Amino acid sequence: MKKIKNAVLFVAAILMSITSMAQTKKDIIDIAEGSKEHTTLVKAIIAAELLTTLKGTGPFTVFAPTNSAFKNLSPGTLDNLLKPENKSKLAGILKYHVVSGNLNADAISAAIKKGDGKAVLTTVAGEKLTATIVNGNFVVTDEKGGKAKVTSTNLSGTNGVIHVIDSVLLPRD
Repeated sequence: MKKIKNAVLFVAAILMSITSMAQTKKDIIDIAEGSKEHTTLVKAIIAAELLTTLKGTGPFTVFAPTNSAFKNLSPGTLDNLLKPENKSKLAGILKYHVVSGNLNADAISAAIKKGDGKAVLTTVAGEKLTATIVNGNFVVTDEKGGKAKVTSTNLSGTNGVIHVIDSVLLPRD
């Protein structure tokens, strides 16, 4: 009886380990898809045909706008961007939220300190974002001067990291 009990405990421990490992095997898209706050972002990624790219090996650092951030765009902007004829413009905006590399909050903070209060990050779109710390919070500024506060950091996936932001960043036109 004791051997059976030990065997059951052993099997249970293995199953718990497998479940734990499966949970950590999510890529950045899986993480976004599992978030109620990022349904609009996922819809936009699909419309821009970037799903396969962002499920790739990366690593990527994604500044992920929430649903509320998209709602704060000018009326009609999101609907217009989601139209098939605007796919390349939408893709450009989304790529503006992605930086190559796995930059967790500590790496960004170190870059800000090294840069005397700001870190200039090059997006996969080839444009710049500037990261700073304002009142103890990370703030990302786009090239137009728009600012997004980072509300959550270090959502780590197998191919990078997500930092949640409260505004949509816009590249130069």
